[in-house]
Amino acid sequence: MSWQRCSAGNESIIVIVGPTAAGKSALAIYLAKLFDTEIISADSMQIYRGMDIGTAKPSREEMEAVPHHMISIVDPDASFSAGEYVALARPIIDSLQERGKIPIVAGGTGLYIRALVDGLCEAPKADRSLRKRLLSEEEKYGKGYLYRRLCEVDPVSAGRIKPNDTVRIMRTLEVYEAGGIPLSEIQEAHSFNDRMYHPVIVGLSMDRKELYKRIEERVDRMVEMGLEAEVRRLMDVSSGPIPPMHGLGYKQFADYIKGTHSLEETIYRLKRDTRRYAKRQITWFRRDGRIRWYSVRDDLSHMEEIAGDIKLCFGN
Repeated sequence: MSWQRCSAGNESIIVIVGPTAAGKSALAIYLAKLFDTEIISADSMQIYRGMDIGTAKPSREEMEAVPHHMISIVDPDASFSAGEYVALARPIIDSLQERGKIPIVAGGTGLYIRALVDGLCEAPKADRSLRKRLLSEEEKYGKGYLYRRLCEVDPVSAGRIKPNDTVRIMRTLEVYEAGGIPLSEIQEAHSFNDRMYHPVIVGLSMDRKELYKRIEERVDRMVEMGLEAEVRRLMDVSSGPIPPMHGLGYKQFADYIKGTHSLEETIYRLKRDTRRYAKRQITWFRRDGRIRWYSVRDDLSHMEEIAGDIKLCFGN
């Protein structure tokens, strides 16, 4: 397939997507050097300071070779939303474009990329008092009450949410309670059409067995590099809940440190859960018909192929 709106105008950006361990960072660095530009990370875990090994952040040498943005910008005990990501990333992109550079956005957090490229759906802000009431109703009427209510007021959203996903159920009910309009209707009206850029989106794919092998090798490297010690430091310095501790690697090793699982079980669970996450990423990105997919090759020849196609796309 061909990319849509393929031009080197001021609104163009290069976006690199794909499952974890597919080689997005390596490709981004290769292209950034080639096109003399900079990288904006689109990874919801790499934004946190002190969470380096478990998030597979670029090395110091890599970040010195090519400027990276949106990495290590938030403390682990702070919340961070897709809206905040867009608010910080867009000025960086604008600055690069003003300097005549084509920004490269690379990462596996589909919501961040979708919000950045297509815009955010304007929904009512979270209401803590309303959320507290909804939780009390769930306790009063029994487990599953909120989901049944969601099925009544917004069946379209309910069909997209698992019955045990309490966080998303409450958020969707909050939107309805606050404005009387189902979230699905707001999203349909918006259709994520706040598009500011002309994206050239590259997708990296590979044989599933090879991807899983890479994932397992990456987990082994993280363990060797000291993932357990990194998680212990985060647990020691925090006096309250740390939202990103539910992320891959951190949740599993936190359970190990608490004595819930053995080290062997922890590594097994981390590899299994990372494989499942990769499958979800593939499903998410496959929905976007604008993505041109490339098969990752061990000799890295796919990088030259991608670079050549982008040059043709931009008329270079």
